[in-house]
Amino acid sequence: MRKPDTACMFLFPINFSMKKTIGHRGVDPTGETTYKKTTSSALKGAIQLGITHTVGSLSQKAERDVLMQDFYVVESIFFPSEGSNLTPAHHHGDFRFKTYAPIAFRYFRELFGIRPDDYLYSLCNDPLIELSNSGASGSIFYVSSDDEFIIKTVQHKEAEFLQKLLPGYFMNLNQNKRTLLPKFYGLYCVQSGGKNIRIVVMNNLLPRSVPMHLKYDLKGSTYKRRASPKEREKGVPTYKDLDFIQDMPEGIQLEPDNYNALSKTIQRDCLLLQSFKIMDYSLLVGIHNVDQACRERVGTVESKGAEGAVTPDQRRPQAQKALYSTAMESIQGEARGKGTLDSEDQWGGIPARNSKGERLLVYIGIIDILQSYRFIKKLEHSWKALVHDGDTVSVHRPGFYAERFQRFMCNTVFRKACKASYFIPVSFICFFSTVRYCCRTYLFIFPLKILTVVFLCPCLGMQSGRPDLLPRTPPLAGVSTETNLPNFSAPSIRYIHTILCHFITSIYSGMKKFGHP
Repeated sequence: MRKPDTACMFLFPINFSMKKTIGHRGVDPTGETTYKKTTSSALKGAIQLGITHTVGSLSQKAERDVLMQDFYVVESIFFPSEGSNLTPAHHHGDFRFKTYAPIAFRYFRELFGIRPDDYLYSLCNDPLIELSNSGASGSIFYVSSDDEFIIKTVQHKEAEFLQKLLPGYFMNLNQNKRTLLPKFYGLYCVQSGGKNIRIVVMNNLLPRSVPMHLKYDLKGSTYKRRASPKEREKGVPTYKDLDFIQDMPEGIQLEPDNYNALSKTIQRDCLLLQSFKIMDYSLLVGIHNVDQACRERVGTVESKGAEGAVTPDQRRPQAQKALYSTAMESIQGEARGKGTLDSEDQWGGIPARNSKGERLLVYIGIIDILQSYRFIKKLEHSWKALVHDGDTVSVHRPGFYAERFQRFMCNTVFRKACKASYFIPVSFICFFSTVRYCCRTYLFIFPLKILTVVFLCPCLGMQSGRPDLLPRTPPLAGVSTETNLPNFSAPSIRYIHTILCHFITSIYSGMKKFGHP
């Protein structure tokens, strides 16, 4: 009887005493995640070795136009543990690394402005980070250390379907780079001992540097679309359609321009998915509550003192390498001026409000598009329709699914705000809380009237962005007006914000200079 290869066993350790298994994903007795009985650490090492080699060798090939046969090319390289003339020595055991359509995916990366050295640095310079909340699909998710890319294991049928989708995906990206569909940057396969682990590299929708207060997976269906009790126990659970209807009955309020852009983007993407007979996809929605985050930061300042305080501008994440990768870019929304200091612009979320009037940053993207309406899905829908209302189940024919999806997102989830409102920067609110803290701790007693005169009065005279004009003359006695509140224009708010940021910085610098804790 032939003994099993020890090298293959190291990369793919056979263990029949798994604690828990969901699909191909499991957990071994030591607590480490496994996929097809492969330890996560070994899989991450093989992925980084393979991508380093394939991107490096691809850079030596001359750039050219993408041909139809490029979508079906598969390159393969063997990685023996002792190394070879082409590959370095490693401790992960022998494996073979396959790259699907390398020329086509190089074009996709260039289309989104991702340079080869940035791609390699993000994925291979530091260890990949495994995401603990992987969902019920049985897949493993890794994120690059800079939050730029997501690596997901996919099944054989999904990888095969993506290969067939590439020509149409290529045509769509050439016509429209701004889309909520996943941005695919690479398709690979780690093969050893008869096992095939296929992975896809995509854009990261929810950056870890921005805390998500709410997260939803929405399909537009209601049958069994509620988060399970086990899911609710997680730190940031992923809620579903019925949870959203219950938690946010008035939906997410968007400014008219952003709402119209989002509706058009969803409509265009749904038409494309319908043409490829794709269904059962979801809209992943991550919500960052700006006002709640500000209150949390103020509480941290008051508890830790000014020395440990962090100003809003210091909390900004690094700029993303990929173009059209933020939520605002995906819906064709126009970012505000380059001179603004608003953290909302840096974080890339779509500005919105909830029913309480709290400011939100919304991160969205369509996920799980590698599901075609094949025979199994048709049979699943027919069976569910016999027991339940056929229009409420998630599995449905692509045309009906796209129409229901679009109607739910544009009428229930996102709604047009009654009137446009200005989204005041985070530091505007944090300013008054900071001054209150300083007044109580360091006896900096600033009368509110003086603050109003110093910081607000110069801005009241700004008409159409003209700082050289005097303040508006108050209405004469006896003349009725609709409102006595000043009309803050966008330039005036930016002017206030700039002054307040400098003032806050001066307070912190002064306290540090005089040795205050």
